Amino acid sequence: MTPNKSPTQKRELRVRPIENGTVIDHIKAGQSLNVLRILGIPDSSEDVVSVVINASGEHGKKDVVKIENRELNVREVDKITLIAPNAVINIIRHFDVFEKKHVVIPQNIEGVVRCINPNCISNSSEPVTSKFTVTSAKGKIVLQCKYCERVITENIADRLL
Repeated sequence: MTPNKSPTQKRELRVRPIENGTVIDHIKAGQSLNVLRILGIPDSSEDVVSVVINASGEHGKKDVVKIENRELNVREVDKITLIAPNAVINIIRHFDVFEKKHVVIPQNIEGVVRCINPNCISNSSEPVTSKFTVTSAKGKIVLQCKYCERVITENIADRLL
């Protein structure tokens, strides 16, 4: 029989360390599910995934995603950067941090985001890849289409290809 806990005692759930894989830290609170969507999880993954939502961090609330036995490719990191520009990617090998990288906002992206303009040539049946210039203003990512010059500042996760 387990002893009763008083209401003042806190119960703490801990996420166990991973032996090999990737930990994505400092994701803007509430964006972890979009990160999972970018990575095709759970559709394409049989690996164990842990998600921490609204954890307390140095700069307020944050999300954390741990993916066992998987390292991210450049395209995945570029997509994550667009919704979590302060993210830190930790590559874990044999339970130790092998490599730690702060994401870098690219100046240009291709084939990652769909233009908001339905009449943009990148949304037509023409074989044209979407292209955007990426800037950051007041802590927000701003994308400008190189074809029609429309600007995307909101709901970028909904526009990812």
